[in-house]
Amino acid sequence: MREYKESGTAANQVAKYGMLIALACVCSVVENMIPISIGVPGVKLGLANLVTIVSLYTLSLRGTIMIAAVRVLLTSLMFGGMSMWLYSMAGCVLSLICMVTAKKAKAFGMLGVSILGGVGHNIGQMLVAMLVMESVQIGYYFAVLLAAGIAAGCAVGILAAIVLKRIAFLR
Repeated sequence: MREYKESGTAANQVAKYGMLIALACVCSVVENMIPISIGVPGVKLGLANLVTIVSLYTLSLRGTIMIAAVRVLLTSLMFGGMSMWLYSMAGCVLSLICMVTAKKAKAFGMLGVSILGGVGHNIGQMLVAMLVMESVQIGYYFAVLLAAGIAAGCAVGILAAIVLKRIAFLR
């Protein structure tokens, strides 16, 4: 996959970041409207991670981190408050660490990077749940969350590859 350099005026950069943050928030709203009931709390599609993957491959690392952090803050305020922020931020941080490391290592393509991001997100949230509830019993959900992270990461990775082929405004 071709790497893109950030370019343009400061105003263009601000507009680009604003659009990506707004798009990530819209993806979160859409995701919250889609009921997923497999008997395990916390399983989601990870649609907002589509914007994170696109940012990771088109913007600077600093820009990607900023977009992801602002998205987590805004969606937490819209949907759940501080407890949601804690879980979401833990997932976001571990997901970004996994994706950035995998991308820099060049051991994985975009699909692999996305899958690692989905799995990392679920692991981050699982660790917070274990700390908050002071119980490792929650770890029994890990197999289901691992499968969900792989499936969601795969879907998001495929969508990100399609999006990157079609967008011109980020190049």
